[in-house]
Amino acid sequence: MNTNRVTIFDTTLRDGEQSPGASMNKEEKIRIARILEEMRVDVIEAGFPIASQGDFEAVEAVAREIKESIVCGLARAAKGDIDRCAEAVRPAKRGRIHTFISTSPLHMKYKLQMAPEAVYQAVIDSVTRARKHTDDVEWSAEDGSRTEHDFLCRCVEAAINAGARTINIPDTVGYTVPDEYNALIKMLFNRVPNIDQAIISVHCHNDLGLAVANSLAAVQAGARQVECTINGLGERAGNAALEEIVMALRTRKDHMPFDTGINTELITRASHLVSTVTGFPVQPNKAIVGANAFAHESGIHQDGVLKHAETYEIMTPESVGLRKSNLVMGKHSGRHAFRAKLKDLGYELGDNAINDAFKRFKDLADKKKEIFDDDIVALVDDAVIRENDRIKFVSLEIVAGTKIAKQRAEIELEIDGVVKSTVAIGDGPVDALFNAIKQLTTDTQRLQLYQVHAVTGGTDAQAEVTVRLEENGKTVMGQGADTDTLVASARAYINALNKLLVKRQKAAPAPLPASA
Repeated sequence: MNTNRVTIFDTTLRDGEQSPGASMNKEEKIRIARILEEMRVDVIEAGFPIASQGDFEAVEAVAREIKESIVCGLARAAKGDIDRCAEAVRPAKRGRIHTFISTSPLHMKYKLQMAPEAVYQAVIDSVTRARKHTDDVEWSAEDGSRTEHDFLCRCVEAAINAGARTINIPDTVGYTVPDEYNALIKMLFNRVPNIDQAIISVHCHNDLGLAVANSLAAVQAGARQVECTINGLGERAGNAALEEIVMALRTRKDHMPFDTGINTELITRASHLVSTVTGFPVQPNKAIVGANAFAHESGIHQDGVLKHAETYEIMTPESVGLRKSNLVMGKHSGRHAFRAKLKDLGYELGDNAINDAFKRFKDLADKKKEIFDDDIVALVDDAVIRENDRIKFVSLEIVAGTKIAKQRAEIELEIDGVVKSTVAIGDGPVDALFNAIKQLTTDTQRLQLYQVHAVTGGTDAQAEVTVRLEENGKTVMGQGADTDTLVASARAYINALNKLLVKRQKAAPAPLPASA
C-alpha cells in the first residue's frame, strides 16, 4: 500500500449540485461522470438517491456507466436512505455507500433533536446496515470540526468497529483554520485505537476561503482522502476545488510528498464542461482554470516569462490541458476535419451531436473571420448540453432602435417536439425577447441575473451569456453562446428554463426520523 497516495473523491454531482442555481439532469450527470472517470478520479459521489426519483435514477445510471472509478451514493443514518442508496449503486462495478449523521452539540440539539447516546447508536446501526449491502462503506461525522473531541473519538471508533473503512471528518460550515484542522486529524490518529483500519477523509467548505488550505493541512496530518469538486462548486461558498488540491500536491512535492492518480491535462476541459452544465461561469482570476490564470499583462512579468517561463509560471498551461487558441478551422473545413479537431480537443460525440455541432460550426464560420479552439469548445458544449432539452431554440428576429417606442421580438421554439412562435414587445430588445419566451413557456420565474462576456477577442467574438432565474425560492443558472448576443441570450434563458423543469420534477427529501 502506498502511504503517500491521496484518494480523490469528487462530489460535483452531489454537493456541487446543491449550489443554489445548479441543477443537472441524468444525461448531464453521466457526461460529467465520464470525464471524471477519464481524469482517473478515484471516487465519484453521484448523488443522494433518497432525495427524489430523479436523483435515484441519475445515481443508478452513473453506476451502470462507470467502470473504473468507485461510484458512491449519499445516505442519512436511516434505514430507508441506506437501502435506497444500496439499490442505486448496485449496478456499479465498484459501489460505495456514504452514510452520515451530525455529531456536534449544536447540530444534535437543534437539527437532530437527539441525545448524544442516540446519535452514537445511530452511527453503529447505520454503518452495520450499510455493511450488509457492500464492503465499501464510508461514514461521516457531519459538522465534525465543531464536535467535542471525546465524542468524536467514540463515534469514529464505533463506525470502524461496525465496518466503515473510510471515515470522513467534514468542516461542514467552513469554520476551521489549517493549524486547528491539522491538530484535529492528528488527535484522531493518536486517540482512536482502531484508526489504522480506515482511511481518514476530509470534506471542507469554503465559507472563510480556507477549504483548500484546510484540506492540505489535513493531508499533512495523515488524511488520505480529499473530498472536492470541479471549480469548487458547492453549497454557500462552495467546496475545496479539485483542480487546486491536485495541482498544489503536484507542484509542491518538495513540501507535500504525496501523489494522486489524476490526469491533470483534462482539468480545463472538465472545468468548462461543469461550468456549461451548471450555468456557473468561472471567474477570470480563479486559480488553475480561470481565464487569467496563465495571463501576463505586466511588462515586467511578460519580459520574465519570455526569457524563462518559470520566472512567473509555477506550472505550465499544458499541464492542466490549456491550449493556445490557434486558428485551425474555417468555413471550408469539412466534417472529417471538424471531427478530427473535436477529437484533438478531447470530444467523442455521437452522430446526432456531431451533426448539430457541425451545423453550428458552419454557421459560425460564415459570421466569424477567425475561429479559435475556444470558439469550438463553446459551441460544442452548448450544442451537446442542449441535446436532451425539452425546450429548444429555433429562430429569432428582433426589431430595435431609438426611433421606435417599444422593441419587438419574434421567436420560434420547439417545445416537446412541437414548433411554436410568438411576438412580444419590451422596453429593450432583451426585455422583448424574454417576454416572448415567457409567452410560449411560463411566466412564474423571475430574472435575477443577466451577464454577458466574450469567448474570444474581437468585435465578431462569440458572446457567452449567463442568466439566473428564481421561482418559489429555487434558483437555476443558464448559459448560451453565439456571435449574436441576443441569440446567446435566448439560448441562456431557455437553458435556465430547462433546468427549472428539472427542479420542478425533483421532490423534497424525506424528513429525518427521530431515530435511525
